[in-house]
Amino acid sequence: MAVLISSLAPVVIILFYIYFRDKYEKEPVRLLLLSLAAGAFIVIPVLFAERFVSSLNPFRENLSSSANAAYQAFFVAALVEEAFKFIALYLIFWNNKHNNEKFDGIVYAVFISLGFAAVENILYVSEGGINVALTRAITAVPAHALFGIRMGYFYGIARMYPELKKSFLPMAFLYPFLLHGFYDFILMAGVDWLLLLFIPYMVFLYFVGFRKMKISSDSSIFRDDVEIPE
Repeated sequence: MAVLISSLAPVVIILFYIYFRDKYEKEPVRLLLLSLAAGAFIVIPVLFAERFVSSLNPFRENLSSSANAAYQAFFVAALVEEAFKFIALYLIFWNNKHNNEKFDGIVYAVFISLGFAAVENILYVSEGGINVALTRAITAVPAHALFGIRMGYFYGIARMYPELKKSFLPMAFLYPFLLHGFYDFILMAGVDWLLLLFIPYMVFLYFVGFRKMKISSDSSIFRDDVEIPE
């Protein structure tokens, strides 16, 4: 029970925070639960897809190399996980009538991401214990939410502005993929100077994530001030 609580506590806290940041029109609870369930469900195909992509690794002969770490970080983890999150978000919510504000993209993307993070966290914490739970509570779990914020930001604009779909919708996958890949690469590369970038990188993710939420929330019911991506 302690493992389950410590695994899910950071997920629940972030979920409530995102829910209450949706200040104009709260999303139906059934759709939020569907988002969480979708995120949890995609863990299964992700495991199989990651195993397959890992088998294609051209650098697996030298597991300690930076090239192997980059492949594992960007292609095995980030590419597969963010692709399945994006597919779930698009298939379930693109034509949903309740997806009618820019901020809704962030809500649904984060809920899907945290459904995935909840299952992943239970698996890691059940093996590593409370110390792992504490570490992941301020790193991995928020990171998944922050990747989801970036996905939902671009997705929300693409959904509200059909004329921008071709340029913004690909960014809803590309940006989380790159951010996630670099996050994992920092941890997997085993390079001391690179590890020094981890805390500044987390600060950067938090800063940009809160900024994107503010932009989407402040203009959520209007077709105005579409920010050109940085």
